Amino acid sequence: MDNLSKRLLQASYALALTTAVATSAHAQSTRKDLQTGNKLFNQENYRASIPYYERVLAKDPNNATALFRAGVAYLSFDKEKASDYIYKAQKVKPKVSKDVEYWLGRVDHLNYNFDEAITHYQAYNATLKKRNDTRREEVAQLIQHSKNAKILFNSPKDIFVKNLGPTVNTQYSEHSPVISSDDRTLIFTTRANPTDIPGLDSKARNKTAADGEYYEGIVETHRIDSDNWEKPRSLSAALNSKGHDASDQLFDNDTKLLMYRSDEDGDVFVASKQTGGDWGAPTKLNSNINSKAYEGDAYITPDGLTLYFSTAKYSEDGNLDLYYSTRTAGGDWGTAKSLGSTINTKYDEDSPYISRDGKTLFFSSRGHNTMGDYDIFQSKYDSIGHKWGRPENMGYPINTPDADSYYRLAPDGTYAYLSSYRIGGYGEKDIYTISYIKNITVKGTVFSKRDSTQAIPGVELVFNGTQADKTAISFRDVTKEDGTYGVKVLSARTYQVAVNKDGKNIETQEFAVPISTNDSTSIVKNFYVDYIDTTSSGNGRFAKIYFDTDKYKLRPESVVALNNTAAILKANTGINISIEGNCDSRNTDEYNMVLGQNRADAAKKYLVKQGVASARLTTVSYGERRPAAPNDSPENMQLNRRDEFRVVLKEGEKMPVMQPATTTTTTIIAVPVKPAPPLPGKSKVRMADGTKVKTKVDEDSDKVKVKTKGPNGSKSKTVSKEGELDSKAKDASGQKAKVKIKPE
Repeated sequence: MDNLSKRLLQASYALALTTAVATSAHAQSTRKDLQTGNKLFNQENYRASIPYYERVLAKDPNNATALFRAGVAYLSFDKEKASDYIYKAQKVKPKVSKDVEYWLGRVDHLNYNFDEAITHYQAYNATLKKRNDTRREEVAQLIQHSKNAKILFNSPKDIFVKNLGPTVNTQYSEHSPVISSDDRTLIFTTRANPTDIPGLDSKARNKTAADGEYYEGIVETHRIDSDNWEKPRSLSAALNSKGHDASDQLFDNDTKLLMYRSDEDGDVFVASKQTGGDWGAPTKLNSNINSKAYEGDAYITPDGLTLYFSTAKYSEDGNLDLYYSTRTAGGDWGTAKSLGSTINTKYDEDSPYISRDGKTLFFSSRGHNTMGDYDIFQSKYDSIGHKWGRPENMGYPINTPDADSYYRLAPDGTYAYLSSYRIGGYGEKDIYTISYIKNITVKGTVFSKRDSTQAIPGVELVFNGTQADKTAISFRDVTKEDGTYGVKVLSARTYQVAVNKDGKNIETQEFAVPISTNDSTSIVKNFYVDYIDTTSSGNGRFAKIYFDTDKYKLRPESVVALNNTAAILKANTGINISIEGNCDSRNTDEYNMVLGQNRADAAKKYLVKQGVASARLTTVSYGERRPAAPNDSPENMQLNRRDEFRVVLKEGEKMPVMQPATTTTTTIIAVPVKPAPPLPGKSKVRMADGTKVKTKVDEDSDKVKVKTKGPNGSKSKTVSKEGELDSKAKDASGQKAKVKIKPE
């Protein structure tokens, strides 16, 4: 808690105590609870004060004093509840405290309401009468924090922040993560109840500090898998003293531990592993590092020759600055030197950490352009000027409006650990990992929606999305001959995928890409679009034919398709085909197997009538077992009621190059003996070879007219009614033919 907050709490205590004594209307127990809560609150024992305030509020929900002070106490554990309590207190009693505007600013800032926070801070500043009031400077800084936070919050980084979960984190504070070189053991500091952690609760340790919280202790946990950890236990009885103990760094092949101990207001110690694996008693670093002032977090470079640490020794107002000390191999630590005014500010700097290559300094600061409290910054080393560069705020969501510190990279450098008090945690500070969101490979095939087995080449896919800061991003690929594509896109966002063919947009689909924190992840996404590729239809592709529900009689448009199939087979006498009957899922599997066979037989019978040898045609039924689309709509079920035609190849034989259908001087027109009654109305169909087919069915009779026009100029007209058929045709050379069929 900052200095201004502490002074305001002390000032408000006297007012609250007076209010408690003067409230004679309340029962004695209520006054006693309020007095006890205020006493604990004044001792900064906020967690212990809350139950007493809650007892008061259970009997008197509108007790403004209890609401206000409980709200301030909740700031360390539940920011949203703190906001509710303080706002309610002001509503009940607008002048519940002369500093209420300050506290409203605090809760609004911590809950990301930055404009409202600035308004409250400005209102509080107006109540400060003296021009030289030191609180003015602190309020000005808080206003600047809100302005900084607003800018950084509105320009987020593509970062994935992950809480280590309830096995590691508790309702109390967890911080100072230290990871082993194999990334399988995590050592950290906790203020959890020692009775809940094996080995931490001992008669030699005091349980609670002056603020009523449990003393800090060093614990360890081991990784189960990428997402789970074992239950923490005490690292060693030798490392956990009667007071505060905190972890800083493992070094020297994980055989030594740099740590903090609350000795002489706080000093840096080092402990070594003993034979057998336990830790020995820690020893204090020399007086060039430790002093009677506070020394806290520290870090030793990989070569073991430079120590970076935070200290209040050289500060007039007790704030922390970052210093470093060097030593020769086998020697002791030399005189400490400041990292300079580029790094250090008039506010606290703490938690130094150096990257493995020694070129980047990470640290926490309450100065610079922080979002509020501690933020994590990085500074690059200038090897020419031999100095650290201007610190850069690592941005949101690494940093938040509250305390963020103890940044430590994982051994492989792909992600980092940090400690943070942020909304969505388990209580006070929690330990998190942060990973940069990476690219992910999306691959698949583009199919025709009306023919789900037909892959479409030459389709352009454009993935349009935005980065976390709303900057537009776009990724593109074009399908290959087999209809496949592959594109790398930034993960963890939803894309609008524009599907284009021949320079025209077919459709746009929405596709959510899951998060990936490594560049090796790939997923499959097939696209089904409303497009039929006709570019290869003349090279021997046989058009499917479709059937009415529960029928196997041929439709008029199926006759035209089968005529084309017959012509191709006659031009390619060495090719045999399999006719495959399929159904939707309306009936039983056994029934559909029979219906599918009837559909395949109907097509075969017609092709034989057209002069195709029966021996070249085989039939098979798949019933409902090979759907072309899900059976979830009438349109999709229609796609499943079909015959497909597949070239039958001998083992090892490649698909032959098919010759186009030849044009003969004789036009053959034929229809099934018993044509199926089509649905009333008009329809237009363009076949794979470019032939246009128009069909008209009268509503009041079974009269059907079918007109065709081929790309080579051939034409035909067929009229059927009550089983009678009258057909006329003219081929490309101009030769005419007539056919009349009467019912038997």
